[in-house]
Amino acid sequence: MSDVDLRDEAPTGWFPVATEHDVIARVVFRGQLDGRELAVWRADDGFVNVWENRCLHRGVRLSIGCNDGNELVCRYHAWRYANRSAGCTYIPAHPADAPSRTITAQSYAAVERYGLIWTTTNGDEGSVPDIGTLSGPRLLLRSLPVNASPQTVREHLGSHRFLPAALLETGTAASADDAEVVADHGESWVTITADAAGESSTAVFFVQPVDPHRSMIRGVLADAPADEIPVLRHHAYELGRLVRKIEEAVEEPAERTPPRGFETPVILPANPWGHQRATLSMVVDRKAAVAADIALFELVPEDGSTPPTAQPGAHIDLHLRPGLVRQYSITNGPGETDRYRIAVKRDPHSRGGSAFLYEAIEEGDTIEVSPPHNGFPLRRNIPRTTLIAGGIGITPLIAMAQALDASGMTFDVHYFVAAPQQIAFRRRLATYTCEFHVGLTPAQTTDTLLDILGTPTPTRQVYACGPPPMLDALKAKARALNWPADAVHVEYFENTNEIATDSSFVIDLARSALTLEVPSGSTMLDVLRANDVPIVSSCELGACGSCAATVLGGDPLHQDVYLNDAERQGGQVVLTCVSRASGERLVLDL
Repeated sequence: MSDVDLRDEAPTGWFPVATEHDVIARVVFRGQLDGRELAVWRADDGFVNVWENRCLHRGVRLSIGCNDGNELVCRYHAWRYANRSAGCTYIPAHPADAPSRTITAQSYAAVERYGLIWTTTNGDEGSVPDIGTLSGPRLLLRSLPVNASPQTVREHLGSHRFLPAALLETGTAASADDAEVVADHGESWVTITADAAGESSTAVFFVQPVDPHRSMIRGVLADAPADEIPVLRHHAYELGRLVRKIEEAVEEPAERTPPRGFETPVILPANPWGHQRATLSMVVDRKAAVAADIALFELVPEDGSTPPTAQPGAHIDLHLRPGLVRQYSITNGPGETDRYRIAVKRDPHSRGGSAFLYEAIEEGDTIEVSPPHNGFPLRRNIPRTTLIAGGIGITPLIAMAQALDASGMTFDVHYFVAAPQQIAFRRRLATYTCEFHVGLTPAQTTDTLLDILGTPTPTRQVYACGPPPMLDALKAKARALNWPADAVHVEYFENTNEIATDSSFVIDLARSALTLEVPSGSTMLDVLRANDVPIVSSCELGACGSCAATVLGGDPLHQDVYLNDAERQGGQVVLTCVSRASGERLVLDL
């Protein structure tokens, strides 16, 4: 028997916190390790999540939340957290806003082995113990709590007795106290081999440190008996005897150790400089045609990690080569969190992005990618949603359709294409209420949009993405029908407005105490970057909204396609990449 480590300090390494029977479909299990409460849940894709057991909003236990198979939903205010990445995907109290990437639950690595769920709170150091005895058929025994320290439990386990499974199956009269046992102690487990009446059985007992004064014994029998019931009963009885023996020998501590405080959530550093910095190296795991001149790219992290959370409507920046950065909408549905899926249309008038992806990028290639940015968030507080796509504009809307479908909400899809072979995601769309509008003229498209919109109601909203002429027509018809501005949401992939750059003006930065001149031929974004003023940008075409700044004074000259009519008239927001001042000065909250 090896020496038992009796050091009285916080445990390090990997420990079991649940069994495979605890993390069944659509259930959240409350586990504990070293004074920490954990929410353990299995998604529909089989991935096991181990998170700190609290919602980041009000600290409510996530273990009483709802596991919908793709996301974990807090019971209190219904914040939703994504499988794998633990990022918040939706906040019902702010339906028009995409949650920040920094809103991410504390998560821990998880490994499923020997019928147990293992985790560590000390990073990824070490590994789950390799127990060769358990490499074959095995039987998971009943787990029992013990009011004693993990060190004390391991010490007493060395004297634990039980009968071989063969004797129990045949009903042979024998006493566990008469069995000869050989015990071997590991760092967090004890292997016991019991011999009696010529038969032998081996069991491994893992000790889970709940806190310094409480433990959990989780046993695994290295046999697969034909009749499990008598074996399970016997081990439950004998382990119960052992637990009582341990607790009788342990003096009650003067004070219980209070639960540990909540850990600081994992915060992804935001980059306030220029383009969103490419912080992810991703490998093209799959490249496939999904329609004529439309290819699907599946990108997985090169290091095998889970990429940052993306909500419906989000896009990523692909840094294809120096000076060539392009934005593409993420088409993932809820729960699809191990990769990013994008669909790219080959544009005959490409500025370099789609042509490069089609001609130079193949499966196995690595692409530098920035974390998701969402300027087109999906509201989920409106009973009915109409999704209108034109051509490749289906990409953000297919993600929205999947999210609405998973939430059980009512929606319909209208998809405009020039020819049948240009329809992407046909199989997925066939499962929804979807109408295809093929080969319409501009006039027919406008008339069809009018029919789709109909009379506005407080229980309906519209999301649209497609070519600028189609979206311009949609907005004009919506205004004519008196649709509220906040009920019609559009996303442009490009800005076809003629951008004037011949004026010069001054911008006062209120928080930075700077006054800067924007000369003719330059943009506010150019000047801000040149003076090291932090600001995020993405498309730099006035389409994505990432470089928006709050206006405290002056009148903006809007040249973007991102802001709606009410936002333009309000004059409180300006996109620094293309818009300017209509007078001599703007005061910005930067």
